[in-house]
Amino acid sequence: MTAKDRIEGYATALFEVARAEGSLDEVEDELFRFARTLEGSDELRNVLIDEAIPAGRREAIVEELLGGKASPVTASLVSFVVGAGRARDLPAIIDQLVERAAAEKQLVVAEVRSAIPLTEDQEARLADALGKATGKKVQLHVVVDESVLGGLVASVGDTVIDGTVRESLSQLKSLL
Repeated sequence: MTAKDRIEGYATALFEVARAEGSLDEVEDELFRFARTLEGSDELRNVLIDEAIPAGRREAIVEELLGGKASPVTASLVSFVVGAGRARDLPAIIDQLVERAAAEKQLVVAEVRSAIPLTEDQEARLADALGKATGKKVQLHVVVDESVLGGLVASVGDTVIDGTVRESLSQLKSLL
């Protein structure tokens, strides 16, 4: 079994459990946010993939982190993957789950990075604009990223739209 097959297998299993529990949208959003947190924290990632730490302890760390902040289904699914020794694959597994959930709803996923949280109105307008640009219905996943100084970076599939202040300054600099 290849790594890709294993990732797809876990993503399918998590997707089916969340759907069976009737909380796919909530679980998908919480998993997406957890994956971004995991990618952004070397310390957390290293603890969760460290096989010298007993699986039960790594699962307890997940429960402590997510307890009260995420649904019990989400916490259980993350604990399951971590306990199975697949924490290293968790962001890829979750990304596959998000893509599968969006495809089922006939949507494409846009990951948007912003320095500040967006209002519901801003998210709706952005989803509409990205939908017009891609010709598809868009589901936004907004990540607050302090490294974005101003503006937004939107990724839809392989397309990246960089509307940050940094990119605008870079373009201006190259013109001068």
